[in-house]
Amino acid sequence: MHVVIMGCGRVGSTLARSLEDRNHTVSVIDSEPDSFRRLGPEFNGDKITGYGFDQQVLEKAGIRRADAFAAVSSGDNSNIIAARVARETFGLQQVVARIYDPGRAEVYQRLGITTVATVKWTADQILRRILPAGAEPDFRDPSGTIRVDHVPVPEAWIGNRTVEFQMQSRSRIAWIDRLGEGMLPTRETVLQEGDMIHLVIREENAAHAYAVLEAGPQDD
Repeated sequence: MHVVIMGCGRVGSTLARSLEDRNHTVSVIDSEPDSFRRLGPEFNGDKITGYGFDQQVLEKAGIRRADAFAAVSSGDNSNIIAARVARETFGLQQVVARIYDPGRAEVYQRLGITTVATVKWTADQILRRILPAGAEPDFRDPSGTIRVDHVPVPEAWIGNRTVEFQMQSRSRIAWIDRLGEGMLPTRETVLQEGDMIHLVIREENAAHAYAVLEAGPQDD
C-alpha cells in the first residue's frame, strides 16, 4: 500500500514508521519542517512541508496512487477538511481522521469518514478496566446494534462446549485467548480455565448473555 499521513506528531510519526516496518510506502505531510525529526534517520518515505487539505500538497504526496489517507494533526478542523478532500475530491475510500471532540467524531462517522476520537477512546479504555464485566463493551458498531465484549470464562462453564454457550446465550464467540494465543472455536471446542472469550452480541441481548454466563449451562 501507499499511505499518505497528515501530521507528524507522536501519532503520525509512529504510524509512519509502523507502516514502513510492514513494507508499505508512506508520505508524511506537516506544516512544520522540524516535525519530521520524529521520523528518525531510517525513515525512507517522502516528507512534504505544507497543509494536508491543500490539493497541490496532496498531489505531491502521491494521493492519486494512495490506498489510504490518515489525518492525525492536532487540529480537528484541519483533519476533517483534509479527510473530506481526500475522500470527496480524490475518491479515496480508506480515510481516517483523528478528532478530539467525540460529538463531532460521531457526526463525521455517519458521513462515512472513519474517526478516532482521542479523548473518548482513552476514557472508554479506562472505563472498561474499572467497571464490572459487561458494563462497557470493547467495541460497539456505529449504529449501536452490535457490541464486542471480552470476558473471562466463569467456573460454571469450564468443560462445556462453546457451541452450547452460544446457543443458550444467543451470542457468538469470535475468538478465545488461551495461554497467550488467540484461537478460533469450532463446534468441538471446550471452554477451559483461564480462557478469555470475545463475545459478539446484539445490544438488546447483552443482559441475557451475561445472565447465562453467570448462571452456567442449563439442561434442555
